[in-house]
Amino acid sequence: MPHRRREVSRIEGLSDAVFAFAITLLVVSLEVPKTFDELMHVMRAFPAFAVSFAMLFQVWWRQYRFFRAYDVEDSFVIVITGILLFVVLFYVYPLKFVWSLSFHGIEGRRLTDDVIADRQAPLLFVIYGVGVIAVFSLLALLYRHAYRLRSELELTAAEILDARVEMFRNLSIAAWGALSVALALILPTAQAPKAGYVYFGIGITETILGTYRGKKHRELEVAKRAEV
Repeated sequence: MPHRRREVSRIEGLSDAVFAFAITLLVVSLEVPKTFDELMHVMRAFPAFAVSFAMLFQVWWRQYRFFRAYDVEDSFVIVITGILLFVVLFYVYPLKFVWSLSFHGIEGRRLTDDVIADRQAPLLFVIYGVGVIAVFSLLALLYRHAYRLRSELELTAAEILDARVEMFRNLSIAAWGALSVALALILPTAQAPKAGYVYFGIGITETILGTYRGKKHRELEVAKRAEV
């Protein structure tokens, strides 16, 4: 996407500060380990931190691309951005908790009832899924707003295509989150972890939409050359 804006706006600066603070909350400890055991405790938490960081960075990247591509900061964008930042801050700990539990299982460490009981697993996936739905639905609303203002923003055909595809990319991730929540509520408690495997479907929709966008961009390029 072309960079329409040349200066970082105040809402972008606030967003960057909030995302930076959210990443800080993911850190195991702000203190330097004083013993080797403390160091190993920090190192064991690194994989969960890395995945959680990557997911927060993805949300930031999608929002960054919106502000870089569309020079629009009306009241709608400000309100949606404010809600998005609130949701990001609220879901930092559920995000960290889910991935910490996931790597507990990968490492073969047993989860005791004082960490999470079996009956609590469905609710955990519901909480996580609601966060996914909220975050990516809000991102979809931002891109839908840009698409709706395509005439006022004087977007090119390629930019209109990108806005539409980005809207559906975010909506598809929200849809996978909704499916995960539904499975967590429907499946028996013992099978609740299967609700987490639903998120692998994100790769499918991302590939389909990415392929579609590439094909349409090539068609636009061919049509543009034909007009010259």
